Amino acid sequence: MVTASMECILFRHGIAVERADWDGEETLRPLTPAGRKKSRKAVAGLRRLGVSPTHLFSSPLARALQTAQLARKAFGMRGEIAVKNELLPDAPPAELLVLLASLPEHACVICVGHEPHLGAAASVMAFGKATAGLSLKKAGGCSLGFDGKPRAGRGTLNWWMTPAQLRALASR
Repeated sequence: MVTASMECILFRHGIAVERADWDGEETLRPLTPAGRKKSRKAVAGLRRLGVSPTHLFSSPLARALQTAQLARKAFGMRGEIAVKNELLPDAPPAELLVLLASLPEHACVICVGHEPHLGAAASVMAFGKATAGLSLKKAGGCSLGFDGKPRAGRGTLNWWMTPAQLRALASR
């Protein structure tokens, strides 16, 4: 029996305005111009890796949504970005697994979110529990694959890249 495979790209939002420099609500803190530029190039690196997303999920926070919009444009995706509370910075990683398990087994989903949530989610997916030491840099990403429905400890780490590495791929 052939098992379909799901790919989950965890992608951290780009460089945002510093908290100390932002007078508005934290949820509305945007990307900086440099953050938009670097994120755009990092997303181009995802394209060079052959990522073919079928779904695009984002945290509801402005900086993540802005990063997801850059991905949506770069991949020529139609439709709205699916805003998911499961990608909020303090969301339990297990909730993201439940969300992923609701997708078709052949899906390729990009999840744009925050640290420390994304690192914890990656460790739950790969090792079955949250572990210290896994952290994505801003506009960095990783890919995990699942044979069958996503479950804790069943993910296989395909790659983990810094934003500089993704941008270098885009320049090739």
